[in-house]
Amino acid sequence: MILLQQMMVLFIVMMIGYVCRRIGLFGAEASKLLSGIVVNVANPALILSSTINKETTIQGKELALTIGLAISFYVALLVIAEIIPRLLRVKKDDYGVYKVMAVFSNIGFMGFPLLTAMYGNESLLYASLFLIPYNVLIYTYGVGALCKKQEGAKQEKKAIPWKDIFNIGVIACIISVILYLTRLRVPKAIEDVANTLGNLTAPLSMMVIGDAMSQMKIKELLKDKKLMIFTGIKLLIIPIIGLFIVKQLGFNEMLLGVCLVMLSTPVGSMTAMLAQQYDGNYELASKGVALTTLLSVVSMPIVSMIMGI
Repeated sequence: MILLQQMMVLFIVMMIGYVCRRIGLFGAEASKLLSGIVVNVANPALILSSTINKETTIQGKELALTIGLAISFYVALLVIAEIIPRLLRVKKDDYGVYKVMAVFSNIGFMGFPLLTAMYGNESLLYASLFLIPYNVLIYTYGVGALCKKQEGAKQEKKAIPWKDIFNIGVIACIISVILYLTRLRVPKAIEDVANTLGNLTAPLSMMVIGDAMSQMKIKELLKDKKLMIFTGIKLLIIPIIGLFIVKQLGFNEMLLGVCLVMLSTPVGSMTAMLAQQYDGNYELASKGVALTTLLSVVSMPIVSMIMGI
């Protein structure tokens, strides 16, 4: 019930963006402007708010195991991301988008509210250990993958300026790690600013996705066989296999719940935001976010029931 309620909230916000484009409140320029705000302001603030003035209660062996698990997750996902585009035989121009969609899920915008509702704020301490490498990777690996252009059989890699590698997202991640490890206290005013700006991430990003959906035909979205197969892999096969392995390792119930959310949430809306900012296939990324978001309402409960979480 909690899962369904959160999914409905995000879906309704997405539909508001859809309606805004249909009635003329949004346009192509407005959408790109909002994407820029999400990528460069709201999401970095969300990264900081996840660790600012938070009490670190995960220590010692448990901390090391959780960090090891988070790193293992992303190493495995990066390997899978190299296989999926080739397995589906997608156009080489779209390799980067499929790679980014395979690795990055909606753990911040959708996952955090779900975890808070199911397990309380303590679960966010575990989730933050997954979110730190996530954010470092999305602003490095993600940007790099989306900047790659294909010309025939030859790949041409667009040079990424240092300002794009060492960007505000990565800077926010570095500060976040320092705050998490040192427990440095930050003035309440700064904490409130980070929380306020971070809270813009979910509604703005989902409205931009809704705007993109207004330019799509839903029937065509469902007819995209390669994207549908990718969605099945992303929402069912990867979470089930991943959670099976984690269960065998004997982690506690809360961490299993965190892993469920980390693996089974839909493609992160930041994928589309970055595709628009870095000239990737924004339409394909938006379709991937929209389709996986819609179908995750069904897939997440299925994965939860199969794995007994």
